[in-house]
Amino acid sequence: MAVMDVHNGSKGWLVMWLEPLGEDRWLRPDETFRVRSDYNGDELAFSTSFWVDDDDRAAGIENVAVWIENGECFAEVVDRAGNVVECGHQRPVEGARRWQAGLEEAQRRVDQGRRA
Repeated sequence: MAVMDVHNGSKGWLVMWLEPLGEDRWLRPDETFRVRSDYNGDELAFSTSFWVDDDDRAAGIENVAVWIENGECFAEVVDRAGNVVECGHQRPVEGARRWQAGLEEAQRRVDQGRRA
């Protein structure tokens, strides 16, 4: 089994993106999630990438992507107590509203392009 811990050592939120699925889980300061997969090969199971988004940083949010490099693209995420942490865990309501508005705007543009 491949295991990787993600710890939020910052004073704000850390959004952990599980890729390539695009799932988000939000960690509070000093919170740790464990990513696990059944992969047992010799290559690395996971890789990480960090990025800065000025709007997120202004809101006290940092981002990290955990890429599933080998094995099944599905991994299990648990907290320190071993409880499963699902996609959207602790996602702030305002963030969900902003993303929904962005999706709706993108859909409007796609629909307008089809009519043109």
